[in-house]
Order: sequence, then structure tokens, then C-alpha cells
Amino acid sequence: MLDIKAVRQDPGGISKALATRGFTFSVKDFTALDARRRQADIDSQGLLAERKSASKKIGVLVSEGVSVEDAKAEVGASLKKISTQIDAMTEHAKQVQGELEELLLGTPNVPAQDVPIGASEADNVEVSRWGNPKTFEFEVRDHVALGEGLQQLDSETAGKITGSRFTVMYGGLARLHRALVQFMLDLHTQQHGYLEVYVPYIVNRESLVGTGQLPKFEEDLFKLSGDQGLYLSPTAEVPVTNIGRDRIFEDAEVGVEDIRFVCHTPCFRSEAGSYGRDTRGMIRQHQFEKVELVRLARAAESDAALEKLTCDAEKVLQLLDLPYRKVVLCTGDLGFSATKTYDLEVWLPAQETYREISSCSSCGDYQARRMQARWRNPATGKPELMHTVNGSGLAVGRTLVAIMENYQRADGTVSIPLVLQPYMGGASELRA
Repeated sequence: MLDIKAVRQDPGGISKALATRGFTFSVKDFTALDARRRQADIDSQGLLAERKSASKKIGVLVSEGVSVEDAKAEVGASLKKISTQIDAMTEHAKQVQGELEELLLGTPNVPAQDVPIGASEADNVEVSRWGNPKTFEFEVRDHVALGEGLQQLDSETAGKITGSRFTVMYGGLARLHRALVQFMLDLHTQQHGYLEVYVPYIVNRESLVGTGQLPKFEEDLFKLSGDQGLYLSPTAEVPVTNIGRDRIFEDAEVGVEDIRFVCHTPCFRSEAGSYGRDTRGMIRQHQFEKVELVRLARAAESDAALEKLTCDAEKVLQLLDLPYRKVVLCTGDLGFSATKTYDLEVWLPAQETYREISSCSSCGDYQARRMQARWRNPATGKPELMHTVNGSGLAVGRTLVAIMENYQRADGTVSIPLVLQPYMGGASELRA
């Protein structure tokens, strides 16, 4: 969440910055709530001082000729009254502090100064393009038609098993999906210096609060029944970033640049706000898989970490020879916790457009403050908040879609990219 000291110093500036992303931050409400919190602290301190003074009164009364028993009784009654007032004030202070925390937990991150101002994805700014979309001499099929033609993609059976927005894959297509995971993990661990981690697929409320999914976006999550307060993980960003929660990393652990994790997990999202969008095929599913990249960096290396993580994700697309473009998101399209985001959008021939396949975001110290993820600065010996950076490297299902559509042939078969063939036992194509 935002640094309350920074908000106090310039609430108007914070409000103005948040307005560029379509969020209304009431300076009046914040100022009034913060004033109530401060007054509660002042009142509590006053009562504590009064109790301390009252405790000393027994000796004064005795010196004035009052019996010890009568002095204790008089002071005892006064102390009891003060203690009752302190209990009430403590409860009030706790309530006000809770309201203030709730306000800050529901407030998104402030956009970085170099993020373009805009209202929606239409205002995102293209940074670069890589590769040229292929020209086909036959009628292009989408991935659903290709998968069904190969008899390897089956949404009907998935609907019977579970419901809409799920998929069953068979044979070579299922193996290609697995091959993509292995290829991405090998690339990021062997060439990009990430440490592979395995994490739970179920997360608790504290973890979701730490990365910013809660309390704002509970409707987008699958919550498990029972009283444990557990959820299916919406993205590996949640469990992997929370590796740093309530932890102080020593400088040597952070290394020269940053801490890097890579993780493959299934992801589960209700897609509550996307009814009617991408209902065909594997573009927007309730269950999908990603290879997620997470970096925990010192503030000084934060900007470089975002650029490097984005390049690492781009390398996957380049090795697969998939045309894509990179855009920087405008203020109105930023994710809740992000201060800056690059989207990588892969070319899909059947849609004749670029579609998002990875979002690479810097969250600054926003998530770290919620999680208390810190490193010890050897120059001062004091803990400092880390900066968190995350991105898909890549979304596996969408990468599979892009391969099917970009590598399709006139006869309905699909060529397998050269870099994936070793993971496919040497197979060079998918066919029925």
C-alpha cells in the first residue's frame, strides 16, 4: 500500500496522480480519518499520564495525614475509572486505525512519472515490434478449429466435467502444452538466472492482501468453503512474491542485482468482469497455466529489474519466432498494484490482431509495504522495503494458441517450432 507519510505530506498530489488512473482519492476523508487517529493517540497518552500521576497520589495523601487504607481506596476508585476510559480509548483507537488501513488497502498504487496518461487500453503506447506477421495463402483457422480438426482440443467434454471456460487436450497438443512449460523453465533457470520454486496452489487471505488482490478484488477469486479463509491462487505472483513476506533479506542474499524466482503453476480466476469476452477457446479460461517471473530488488535496481524481466519474457517469444509488440500501459489501464507495466502482445492470425500474452509490472515498494518484505542495508544496518517486479514468462495456454495459429498449414496440421522439438521427442508437427 501507499506510504502514509508520503500521503500526509502531499495528499493533494497523491489524489491528482490517482485521478489519472480513474480512482477518486478523497483528501477530505483521509485527512479527517488521520486526524481522528492522531487524536485517539493523544487522548490515550493523556490517560496513561493521568494513571501514572494517580498511582503516585497514595504517598501524597498519606503524607497529608490520610490513612493508608483510605488513600488506597480513594486512588483505587480513580484508577479503576481511568482504566475503564483507557480500555474504551484503546478500542476506539484500534477501530480508527482499522478504518485508515482499510482506506489505504483499497487505494491503488501511484503511477510512475513516465507512465503515459490515458483512460483505457486505447491510450496505451506502443514501444516496439518484433517479427513480421506471416502471410497465409489459404483461409486461416483459429486455434479452436485447428484443435478440433486434430481431435486434440475438446471444450465439450470439459463442459461436461466442469462447465464453460475449461478445456481438455489430448495427445500431441497436451504434450506440446507440457513442452512449453519445460522449455520456459529451462530458459529462465539456465540462461536468465532465475531460481525455480515450487509453491502451494492454495493461498491464504494474508498472501492475497500482500500482493493486492484483496480486499478489492474478491469477486475475481475462487474462495474455498470452510472457515480457513483459503483461495485458489489466481496467479503464481501471489505465492511466489509472498516468499518475502515478513522477512528481512541480508544484502548477500539479494546479490549484485536482485532475487529472481521462476515458477510454473495453474491459475484460477472467476473472470467476474469479463462475461461475453473471449468465450471461444483458450484465450480466457477459469483454469490456465503460467510460468511466472518474480524479482525482489533494492529500490536503486528497481527500474532495471523491470526492463530485464520484460526482456526475459520477450526472449521466449523470439525463440519461438512469434511476432509480437511491446506496449507501455497508460495510467487508466494499470493493474491495481502496479506503478508501471509493459504488456507483450502476440500476433494471432485468426483475429488479425495482437493479444496480450504477458504483463510485466513494477510495483515499487507497494506490495513490499503490505507484506513487510525487506532487505538489510549494510551501510546503515537498518531494514529497507524491497521493490517487487513480476511478469508472465509466459502464459502457457496463450502461447499454445499463438503457436497453433502462426504455425498452421493448409491441411490443418501444425508445425512445431524448432526449439520445442527436443521436448516433443523429435516430433516436428501435430496431426490427427
